[in-house]
Amino acid sequence: MRLLLVEDDKMIGDSLRAVLRLEGWAVDWVRDLHAAQAALDTERFDLLLVDRGLPHGGPVGSLPPGTPAMGDGLTLIARLRARGDATPALLLTARDAPGDRVNGLDTGADDYLVKPFEVDELLARMRAVLRRHAGQAQPLLRHGPVTLNPATRQVSLKGQPVLLSAKELAVLEALMQRPGAVLSRAQLEDRLYGWGEEIESNAVSVYVHQLRRKLGADFIGNQRGLGYYLNPVEAA
Repeated sequence: MRLLLVEDDKMIGDSLRAVLRLEGWAVDWVRDLHAAQAALDTERFDLLLVDRGLPHGGPVGSLPPGTPAMGDGLTLIARLRARGDATPALLLTARDAPGDRVNGLDTGADDYLVKPFEVDELLARMRAVLRRHAGQAQPLLRHGPVTLNPATRQVSLKGQPVLLSAKELAVLEALMQRPGAVLSRAQLEDRLYGWGEEIESNAVSVYVHQLRRKLGADFIGNQRGLGYYLNPVEAA
């Protein structure tokens, strides 16, 4: 899955990007409001992690005189909601007053996490936000004999555990979230790679081949020239 991280602190940004990539996320990281808006105007993301206090960024002289050096990540979320963009957003902030939390949620954030936080809590909140956004009351994804638990990153086939790499898991999760939908090679690559990461030649085909070997040759179908999909349960 693809995530936009909007965080101006280099140490925090580096740490979060490294952890999230290990969890199988394709992470794009920007450090100011201008760059975040540009990314959202041109790309699609599955989730946003937005720091509340952010520099404005942008060309020199692009802001009116007297504009404070720091802006508010909430304005970014508010603009998205105003144009009908429902991309789930988790707000990261050092402000822990009840009024700040209420304001953040009322403005359009899906959840609110106060710094400093444990990475495990962040990951759990990300999963919960995505479940709510997808209308999934249960954390498990199931298709035929295959079950995927996004919380534990565990996959089973007919009740038996199956060991997958992070990239294989990312492809499988993308397909299981939209059973029956055909996902193009480019859509799956978006789930596998962030900006600046080198896209391996035929990577999607390789991971699909490995998933078929582990989960069954008929589990994933291919519509030539269009992409991949999960075969109906009866054929799995």
